[in-house]
Amino acid sequence: MPCSTAFEHSELSAAERRVLQQLERGYSNKAIAAALILSRRTVESHMSSLLAKTGCQSRTQLLLWALGER
Repeated sequence: MPCSTAFEHSELSAAERRVLQQLERGYSNKAIAAALILSRRTVESHMSSLLAKTGCQSRTQLLLWALGER
């Protein structure tokens, strides 16, 4: 199932956008947590929210969605 094409970056929270930016750099959840000074669990929570909001099924789909939205 593809990600939602009706959903836009502007509908994400500021924290979700920061996590997504780190994902675009190829960072793991652990690296994102270190870069943003968050716990790994907080990053996992933001990732889950991003996947739910966009309808993406994986980090790879989420990354492709993010790159396609630019």
